[in-house]
Amino acid sequence: MNKKNISEIKTDFLIIGSGLSGLYSAIYASKFGKVTLITKSSIQESNSYWAQGGIAAAINDDDSIEIHKKDTLSAGCGLNNEEAVNTMVSEGTERVQGLINQGMNFDRAESGFDFGIEGGHSRRRILHALGNETGKAVVDFLCKEVEKNNKITIYENSFVIDLFSDSKSCFGCLVFSDKEKNKISIHSKATIVATGGGCGLYSQSSNPSSTSGDGIALGLNAGAVVKDMEFIQFHPTVFSKEGAQNFLISEAIRGEGGQLVNHSKSRFMENYSKQLELAPRDIVARAIFNEMRTNGEKNVFLSLKHLKPSLIKNRFKNTFELCLREGLDITKDDIPVSPAAHYMIGGIKTNISSQTNIKNLYACGEVACVGAHGANRLASNSLLECLVFAKRAIDSAVKLSKKEMKIPKDLIERAKKCSLISSDKKVESYLNYRILLSQTINNYVGILRNKKDLLLALNEISSIKRTNLDEFDLIDKRLMNLKSLTYLITKSALLREESRGAHIREDFSSESSKWHKHINWKLNNGTLRFSYSKQ
Repeated sequence: MNKKNISEIKTDFLIIGSGLSGLYSAIYASKFGKVTLITKSSIQESNSYWAQGGIAAAINDDDSIEIHKKDTLSAGCGLNNEEAVNTMVSEGTERVQGLINQGMNFDRAESGFDFGIEGGHSRRRILHALGNETGKAVVDFLCKEVEKNNKITIYENSFVIDLFSDSKSCFGCLVFSDKEKNKISIHSKATIVATGGGCGLYSQSSNPSSTSGDGIALGLNAGAVVKDMEFIQFHPTVFSKEGAQNFLISEAIRGEGGQLVNHSKSRFMENYSKQLELAPRDIVARAIFNEMRTNGEKNVFLSLKHLKPSLIKNRFKNTFELCLREGLDITKDDIPVSPAAHYMIGGIKTNISSQTNIKNLYACGEVACVGAHGANRLASNSLLECLVFAKRAIDSAVKLSKKEMKIPKDLIERAKKCSLISSDKKVESYLNYRILLSQTINNYVGILRNKKDLLLALNEISSIKRTNLDEFDLIDKRLMNLKSLTYLITKSALLREESRGAHIREDFSSESSKWHKHINWKLNNGTLRFSYSKQ
């Protein structure tokens, strides 16, 4: 494909991803220059859109930033970056108040905001909207702001092939536009990766399958450091009925009194935690998994029958309607639930200014790992993290990424070689491998892990031979990225010989002081290499 087939665009800020962090950073960046927003689907479709619980912020009268910080550190099991936690919980109150001032309507009670509570929180501090459709409400609110902003150019259904990077600096990215059926070279002073996580890699997930860690792979291939990939958070309660589609059952339901019961209709959380159903997610997910395995069942149940029907229908309208479609009236019927991969705690390593180790490359939201969550994310801190570190990414870019840099010739030459046309055989092979890899990590790198299973997973992942793949073929490139990501998750889980937070090893059942450290990954001359660090 020759040069005339590559369109060229220049912009001040390139935002990749249209979740909360992407939309928020695009709006804020538009105050300082021209913004180009890239998303592989539509700007409404993202993990943020499906976030049900809400946004945690210490703005209730009986709450404080210090208490919120304490809860976050407790959930993180000693691996939090305390500076990042301080930044998130303190600046988070300002970001949330800013949304409110802009006109974002969170649900209210007679006395003010209707604060919810979720597992791991010691106060009612969860702001929610449209009952349990907070993500949808916030994303819709910001989408309207983005669409009417003439400083923001949106490219929907556009897939980022590569970041333009020489492993020292980032110059923008190469994009395939489905609408134009063409490659686009985007030159940018600052590139912000905000693509979300990769839990859609698992065959059992609360995420759409499109949430496949693309941004983490982009960063890795560009020379960025990736860390904490062993920490995958499994949501305890995903709708689990044979023949039905999985969907998230909000943790806020347990916050309002929902009770977990087994097939004998007996409550069991008292056997696992004094906090019962309000224990942190890792504890609840593990308890449910253990009940299922012990009793040979595919699910447990969440019972709401003792709650007022009006509370269920109003506060959890979306869940009520979704379950009704599956033939369940949750004011009378128990909800079948089981854990599923939900949130990727690890990602592209950044500092508290959202800077990566690559000049002019920033990351924020679930794709990034600033260290605020430690080994286990406190519920409803994810949307807060998006707001805080999206703004910080732009503030940092405004300060440091003022000069336009010319893309090196060798990167342009590589862009010319990229083929957008793959054979039917390659597409079929990719889809088959995608299913294989999804099932592999689901079966062997799930809630409870052990050396034997992890080695089996690594063996299956390594069966995909890199020598058979063409790095300039778009489909092959995506397969190579999937292989790298599943390898990082599995190998990191094998290396960490302890149980901490969201990472549970059956053969190393307790925390170890030796593992009060992080596993970092970097691509060197085509080989993934790991190192350890305190932060």
